[in-house]
Amino acid sequence: MLRGRNVVLGVTGSIAAYKVADLTSKLVQAGANVDVILTAAAREFVTPFTFRSLTGRPVYGDMFQPATDEREEHVGLARRADAVVVAPATATTIARLAYGLADDLVALTVLATRAPVLVAPAMDAQMWTAQATQANVATLRSRGVTFVGPEEGRLASGHTGLGRLAEPETILGAVKWVLGRDGDLAGRRVVVSAGGTREPIDPVRFIGNRSSGKQGFALAEAARDRGAQVTLVSTTTALPVPYGVELVTAETVAEMRAAVLSACRAADVLVMAAAVSDFRAAQAGGQKIKKGEGGLVLELAQTEDILLEVPDTLVKVGFAAETDDLVANAAKKLAAKRLDLICANDVSAADAGFGVDTNRVTILDAKGGVEELPLLSKYEVAQRVLDRVAALLSQRR
Repeated sequence: MLRGRNVVLGVTGSIAAYKVADLTSKLVQAGANVDVILTAAAREFVTPFTFRSLTGRPVYGDMFQPATDEREEHVGLARRADAVVVAPATATTIARLAYGLADDLVALTVLATRAPVLVAPAMDAQMWTAQATQANVATLRSRGVTFVGPEEGRLASGHTGLGRLAEPETILGAVKWVLGRDGDLAGRRVVVSAGGTREPIDPVRFIGNRSSGKQGFALAEAARDRGAQVTLVSTTTALPVPYGVELVTAETVAEMRAAVLSACRAADVLVMAAAVSDFRAAQAGGQKIKKGEGGLVLELAQTEDILLEVPDTLVKVGFAAETDDLVANAAKKLAAKRLDLICANDVSAADAGFGVDTNRVTILDAKGGVEELPLLSKYEVAQRVLDRVAALLSQRR
């Protein structure tokens, strides 16, 4: 989603500046054209050569010593930017931006740009919580500036508190979120479920499955990148939540049902990627069941079918994790659950089953169409599925 987009990255004088090399690399790998500005203080921590090597582009710094032959280099960056990111942003830089100063190239670029501005603070906790800093932050937020972080953790001082630079992956997600707000799912509400449910047998044991939730999280991220407002109902908290996505946790089928149905009241799309248990213990033990000399006979009861309870006014997408007769079994589920699309995958395959980063999916639609996708990353699978969802929404409009 960042391919060909122009991102200006302003790096200021913080020990966290070294992390921005990783962010720069991630932006470039995502296809963005990245122009880096280093303040004089930033050059005390990192060098222009590092960023020139990562971007293959000139590194900017001094307004009076141009890095290119561009006629108006000092405002040219601001004009062509699709997004401006200031990371790390020190307390001094945040104050400069709030007061509209233009005494260094980072502040000047933020002042002159009409593109979205993201600020990722990094400083000691006492500086972040200071009244002056918080007043400056409030001023910038009122002007539409997006703040990413700071996060809580160990600081350069050795103390622990709120002031750590957000992780590069989080900042990257924020850039995608900002630039995706005009995507083909803008204004749409998408609900995605992820992970495998757990049905208790007793307080220690449960009936579960091997789903990691990775495909559901990829779907949530991809929907966000296309401008959707996304609610992710997940049984796992082991994966990082995509920036800008609302997370609702659930464990059992009953909890997931309640969360999904509630979120769907105002939604346009439901993508049910979670591996929902078909059975639960008819009577869960209140205490741990002790091991005896004989075996254990467990009576099972069927769980609710969440997809059948969701109104057909939504675009409904299901997933079918199969080990045999892939298309035939998926086609039965497509019809029985009144779905618009179903994504079938062979979970017995080593490269496309549970817990891996790739998937090989066959998409079936309500009109009888069958599309076999090659082995793709789960994010790429998500984009292909959402291509179909966006087309269905357009037809309904």
